[in-house]
Amino acid sequence: MTTSAPGASPSVRFTQIVEQARLLYEEQGPEGLTMRSLAARLGIRAPSLYNHVRGKDELEVLLIVEALRGMGESLHAALTSVPARSPRRTALTALAAAYRSWALAHPHLYRLATGGELAREQLPEGLEAWTAAPLVGVAGGEHRARAAWAFAHGMTILELDGRFPPSADLDAAWAEGVAALT
Repeated sequence: MTTSAPGASPSVRFTQIVEQARLLYEEQGPEGLTMRSLAARLGIRAPSLYNHVRGKDELEVLLIVEALRGMGESLHAALTSVPARSPRRTALTALAAAYRSWALAHPHLYRLATGGELAREQLPEGLEAWTAAPLVGVAGGEHRARAAWAFAHGMTILELDGRFPPSADLDAAWAEGVAALT
């Protein structure tokens, strides 16, 4: 993966490429992100992109990084609104709401970051653990956090796929799920 030297900031053009790739992906899904469409959006020729990234596979890894950072920021922020001595259920409810909100606001990025095999070796060191830290802390350990994540991910994917009946009270289902986990 193309990266900046340790301690150096990415170039302005690299930052623009990643941002525009993210916007294309969010607006049009995976089909909308091609090297040609990205170059056109940036006002450059497609071959010029290869001076900054190796190709679409690398762009997708960069978008997974962006998604994990965005989701992590949302989860960390959710805990700042929960008083320190609140019951676990209160904190878990706040995390579930933040997770669901982020995923529903960014469905294509959510699917990219949570579907299929994760190329952990290509992620910045510590990013995955940082993203999961709020849930691991509230859940009281990795195993409970994985169980909570499986619930949240399953509910989210089913909601994104429109698999619940129109009459389903998803807020109530989330509340019951969180209660069951605590």
